[in-house]
Amino acid sequence: MGIFRRPRDTSAATPLPAIIDFWEWWAQARPSIEDALGDGLSAELVEELSRRVSKIHPELQWEIGGSEEDGPSLTVTSGGDPELRGLSERWYRVAPTGTRWRFHPARQADHDMLGQQLLLGDHEFDLEYVRFGMRADQLRGRVDITAYHPDFLFVAEEQQVQVALHVLDWALGEDDVARWIGEVRIATEAPMDALPPAMLPVVVEQVTEDFRELTWLAGEGRTPRGHPSQLRARFPLHRQDYPLCDQHVAISVPYASSNPDRLPVDPSAGALRKFEKKLTALGDRAVLAVRETGDGLRVFHLYADPDSGVIAELDQLAASWSEGKAKVASTPDPGWRSLGPFQP
Repeated sequence: MGIFRRPRDTSAATPLPAIIDFWEWWAQARPSIEDALGDGLSAELVEELSRRVSKIHPELQWEIGGSEEDGPSLTVTSGGDPELRGLSERWYRVAPTGTRWRFHPARQADHDMLGQQLLLGDHEFDLEYVRFGMRADQLRGRVDITAYHPDFLFVAEEQQVQVALHVLDWALGEDDVARWIGEVRIATEAPMDALPPAMLPVVVEQVTEDFRELTWLAGEGRTPRGHPSQLRARFPLHRQDYPLCDQHVAISVPYASSNPDRLPVDPSAGALRKFEKKLTALGDRAVLAVRETGDGLRVFHLYADPDSGVIAELDQLAASWSEGKAKVASTPDPGWRSLGPFQP
């Protein structure tokens, strides 16, 4: 298996044309790539494939894998960077069909790799000796990892981390690592009760069982004017479940009927519920993440697919609000940074 980043001196290009160009090139280059699979790609093919991927984004990574039984595979991945997850998904969504190739926008779990040798720099790691200490974070629905290999005593921290991250991806799959893995530490002594990485999916399934159904966390605070405020946040909410939703949209909706604390009462409360119901009916084109209420205003925070036309629908929905002027603010946020302050 080859794992490659593009050369650092390659400049980025406009993503969508670069994706189209990639697949047009792939159709011509695929026979040469298939002929080279047994003996390994030539330096020229590696360089050209790296260049084509880097035109989509300089920090995307690619790898070719697969087996005789399942056929070859090509993965273009963000390497766990949420800022780039939408790009790898867009690349994947226009991949050709009807070939023996499998295409992936994130690294897939591959337990066969857990017994192989991994060469990083000038050191070869026997992955059979990797062990994970696993600690459940019951409040956040995550598993914290302490990664150990006996050779960690002899290599730099960067190599230690690379081994841990590669093994996590092969044990669980890149997207599930992002969903369910919390803090990752490195150990030079075997943790107590350490387990082989192949056990990680079982542990994750047990720890996260109660976090797979949608819930809403509630909180209270004060507005800048000193009035009570209310907060509801969807939890858990994973970037990987909405890979195309790169746009943060805030819809600020004023309400006319409120109690002495400036919180909504009927008929405004009922109108807000109907408005929210329309927001939650947008499918995977937009996901409602957070709502803030106080001082006569409710702000809905969503993440939307900017290429789906849904933002225009949200503008129309806001314009239909009858209790004052609703405002829509839309900002690119592929890493979902705006959501950070609202997450436990």
